[in-house]
Amino acid sequence: MSITKHNWTKEEIIAIYNKPLMDLLYEAASIHREHHDQNVVQVSTLLSIKTGGCPEDCGYCPQAARYHTNIEGNDLMTVSQVKAQALRAKSNGSSRVCMGAAWRNVKDGEEFDQVLEMVRTINKLDMEVCCTLGMLTENQAKRLAEAGLYAYNHNLDTSEEYYKEVISTRGFEDRLQTIENVRKTNVTVCSGGIIGMGESIEDRAGMLVALSTLNPQPESVPINALVAVDGTPMENEKPVAIWEMIRMVATTRIVMPETQVRLSAGRTEMSREGQAMCFFAGANSIFAGDKLLTTPNPDVNEDMKMFETLGLQPQKPFIKIMQPKTVEAEDSQYQPLGEKPKWSRPGHTIERNLEASTKGK
Repeated sequence: MSITKHNWTKEEIIAIYNKPLMDLLYEAASIHREHHDQNVVQVSTLLSIKTGGCPEDCGYCPQAARYHTNIEGNDLMTVSQVKAQALRAKSNGSSRVCMGAAWRNVKDGEEFDQVLEMVRTINKLDMEVCCTLGMLTENQAKRLAEAGLYAYNHNLDTSEEYYKEVISTRGFEDRLQTIENVRKTNVTVCSGGIIGMGESIEDRAGMLVALSTLNPQPESVPINALVAVDGTPMENEKPVAIWEMIRMVATTRIVMPETQVRLSAGRTEMSREGQAMCFFAGANSIFAGDKLLTTPNPDVNEDMKMFETLGLQPQKPFIKIMQPKTVEAEDSQYQPLGEKPKWSRPGHTIERNLEASTKGK
């Protein structure tokens, strides 16, 4: 049985990534079979509960208010709307609902209270609940945990060095602090990144160093291929080759053997054969549904046909960690503190982000 290692170096990870492909696949598949059922893949549904209008300047994101991407924004969904979507997702084979809001950070108040009620509602449907809401404090993490949250997603996006070329409105350390706040609860951590943003292999390895040296390592690591959206600073980036995706998945599996590796954004550009190789290399989770927040995603019926062809089964909920209990709002031990944390604003200039924000004005 391979042992989880927490002191990977960038050089070690680059060496793994650059192995002859057949050797890399064999090693990754062997480790995957040691720690997971190779014929089971988790199906999650990603739901944008509040779309557009984000104040951040992430170079990949069409939801940033400063870019001109024709994204149709919406206010926070109601609890009943979210419940209906969750029931639909469950009927289509999803065991987890991931709710995303285009916020910089969580703010105490009516909207966060509404999100907490969404978490309670979905957990009572016997589905895993994940949220991605931006930075959050320890008290806010505890309130989410009390409501029944199973996982919190907060991607590192890329290496600490390349992060400064992607985002200028927040610092890399804020990501790590939010993950640390989540770790003070029983909520699992989901954190990964995006390849295809112009980064080097060294940057991809640097991201995996940052994730794998966390102790414990994240229970879930999404690997996204950039979906270049018109109007964003990265609109002209070339699509990621499937071989790069396979290598990234395999390397992630070797470096984080017990983690659920999520084959996330960019699947619409991948053939079934390419996705099959990613599953063989250690991916054991996908997002189903026609959209991932705002970008296209394969139809759920097509995914189920692919599962049938490959002999894959959807994972049942709460296999890795037992279902959290839901505490009702009136019984909560944690009250809103009205915190105003000073999350960083590095403020340096990223030329392509600046150009995209002024284009079309």
